[in-house]
Amino acid sequence: MDYMLQWRVLPLLTLLASFLFLFYVQNSSKSSHKECSLIPYQHYWITSKRIVTPQGVISGSVEIKEGKILSIVKEEDWQGKSKVGHIVDYEEAVVMPGLIDVHAHLDDPGRAEWEGFPSGTKAAAAGGITTLVDMPLNSFPSTVSQETLKLKIKAAKERIYVDVGFWGGLVPENAFNASALEALLNAGVLGLKSFMCPSGINDFPMTNASHIKEGLSVLAKYRRPLLVHAEIQQDSEIHLEANDGSDDAHSYSTYLKTRPPSWEEAAIRELVAVTKETRSGGLAEGSHLHIVHLSDSSSSLELIKEAKNGGDSITVETCPHYLAFSAEEIHDGDTRFKCAPPIRDAANKEKLWEALLEGHIDMLSSDHSPTVPELKLLDDGNFLRAWGGISSLQFVLPVTWSYGQKYGVTLEQLALWWSERPAKLAGQELKGALATGNLADIVIWEPDVEFDLNDAYPVYFKHPSISAYMGTKLSGRVLATFVRGNLVYKEGKHAPAACGVPILAR
Repeated sequence: MDYMLQWRVLPLLTLLASFLFLFYVQNSSKSSHKECSLIPYQHYWITSKRIVTPQGVISGSVEIKEGKILSIVKEEDWQGKSKVGHIVDYEEAVVMPGLIDVHAHLDDPGRAEWEGFPSGTKAAAAGGITTLVDMPLNSFPSTVSQETLKLKIKAAKERIYVDVGFWGGLVPENAFNASALEALLNAGVLGLKSFMCPSGINDFPMTNASHIKEGLSVLAKYRRPLLVHAEIQQDSEIHLEANDGSDDAHSYSTYLKTRPPSWEEAAIRELVAVTKETRSGGLAEGSHLHIVHLSDSSSSLELIKEAKNGGDSITVETCPHYLAFSAEEIHDGDTRFKCAPPIRDAANKEKLWEALLEGHIDMLSSDHSPTVPELKLLDDGNFLRAWGGISSLQFVLPVTWSYGQKYGVTLEQLALWWSERPAKLAGQELKGALATGNLADIVIWEPDVEFDLNDAYPVYFKHPSISAYMGTKLSGRVLATFVRGNLVYKEGKHAPAACGVPILAR
């Protein structure tokens, strides 16, 4: 009898346990959503007079449900639409796809005192960036293997406020080892990155054209890109030593002479010889080469244009600091402006803008490359010894907009340079545009609102004092940032929990 009773009761207990487990999971997810978002809704509408879509700027509404865009409705169709869910009205503010920054150094793990995932992604969220792709160097160890990628993914877990993907490193030790590169790619990196000059990081040595050719051949079957820092040191150039004791080291013009445009041209000339194989029918068909942070707008750019016209699979980015500043403006000793390749003269800057507007430069990235203030040598002012890198992550949207006004930059162009094309480079099909079915990655901002970047302004990356943008006045205040439908930033406040997703290629 006891056995029969037990036989009948056990299924009931199992069913009860299942219900309790389901109840726990559902309530856990609700609690989790509350921590991940500054609004409690999972089904809601965003309305605005200026919504930037692939079809143009419209007045209307974006319907969001469970992290994705369910529908986009024009204002004239809004009245007849059955509205289910909460409505968030942003009036005249611009609603735009979240920015995707394909070139950032978050220095985590190993050098989190330089930046780190929490501060870097908080700064990104405050600047309207919803997705970052982290570079494989400046963290320690560099991300050049399956094992080192696992360390980076572990460091990012529950510490990122926006989505973060990862580039892997192409270095001499893995370039001729196809199985090692395949293991790194199979582990989820979105592509590879290499340097054609010394990187300044000991465990990330430079590559040459032979390494790059091998890397492209492996990448071809994965259809993922190779990003290249395109500078080659020229033996014929005069090189100034950092420890020569000369006062010239405090002059920006001295530093500028140490990295002339010929360095970029030499590297790109070698690269376009290799990218011929990316053409249809070539040995590396399916691979793609992307040149990062172009500074030289003359010979280097012409070589890229010729390669594109020839059918090579090649793209190029530049950065806001090359479009905002010129060498003539940089004061002696102000090492905040040191980066590589360097900021060149005003005529070069004008030609970069021209190339961007005409479509010869494909996209923009921050190249956020911070360090600790001590390495920037702000007090000493020695350009030859100071760490090179511009800290800018939180400011790239207002910087591009503010300096672009002179050139008639449109909202659609911003979305193209900062969202649509970067999404394509990083292989993110559900990001980069406000379109039905896409992830609800959205920035809300006010283009006409001006603000001063002074000590009173809330800056979220770790070391604001080293940023070249501090002390400037900008237009374009970010009001809110949504990542996968979660409101992760709103007017100076972040969501309680870091619920960004590590992006891994599959």
